[in-house]
Amino acid sequence: MPPSPAPLTDRIALVTGASRGIGAATALALSKAGAHVVAVARTVGGLEELDDAIRTAGGSATLVPLDVTDFEGLARLASALSERYGRLDILIGNAGIAGPCSPLDHLTLKDWDEVMKVNVTANWQLICAMDALLRRSNAGRAVFLTSGAAHHMRPYWGLYSTSKAALEAVVRTYAAETERAAVRVNLVNPGPTRTRMRAQAMPGEDPMTLPPPEDVAAKIVDLCSRVEDGRGGLRLCQSLRFPSPLIEPDVPISGIRLSVWFHRISHGSGSHASGLRGSGPRCTRRRRKTP
Repeated sequence: MPPSPAPLTDRIALVTGASRGIGAATALALSKAGAHVVAVARTVGGLEELDDAIRTAGGSATLVPLDVTDFEGLARLASALSERYGRLDILIGNAGIAGPCSPLDHLTLKDWDEVMKVNVTANWQLICAMDALLRRSNAGRAVFLTSGAAHHMRPYWGLYSTSKAALEAVVRTYAAETERAAVRVNLVNPGPTRTRMRAQAMPGEDPMTLPPPEDVAAKIVDLCSRVEDGRGGLRLCQSLRFPSPLIEPDVPISGIRLSVWFHRISHGSGSHASGLRGSGPRCTRRRRKTP
């Protein structure tokens, strides 16, 4: 009896921020599930390492060295995908930056613009460029990476929190707009994960107490593989790694179905902060120039 085909065989999947961390792990996992991966990132070396891993696993990938803030480049990429494949089945909006951890009144306009451009505007432009291709798929999937910071405001994290809250507003709107299309839109909050960005933000934290990116990638692939009813909308995935998590019932709200992914992590025992030592964020306080 011949083996069953991989769940994502012949699917076309685009992943941003694919050169490392959750993006690289997701790209590799999608490839192992049978998808052809279009890997987008700024770092050529990281993309080449990903390509080697995908080929070793028997998969295939197209490497796209592109900054997501190059909006004309995103439009060109969409045109190329349309010409070559005629559709896009899976879109993973993973690229993002934390920005400086600083009091709001010490942030510069340059700081603000850079984080909002990468975390919000780039994902909006990604939607603008890829929406028509996703709608040509018989089961389009769009997954965007969010954070508990979008709902739980902490001192000095205002810029990052604002950007993720804005991203969620964009994605929720897109979900509402695709409710009657064969496109399923998802938000995934991975919780604290063993990535370089996390290590830079929390330098005193033992990374080995955190789950690896591969754990998150497996959940994302599951969302992309799951057989749905052909309708669009939003499936909100929340993590319990943050205190007082936002928990929403699995009931239709204003035409959008919300459900909760309880991502419990059993590293050590005790509260949500178990296994963390000196894990406070690295924050800077700039001196204000005297006029």
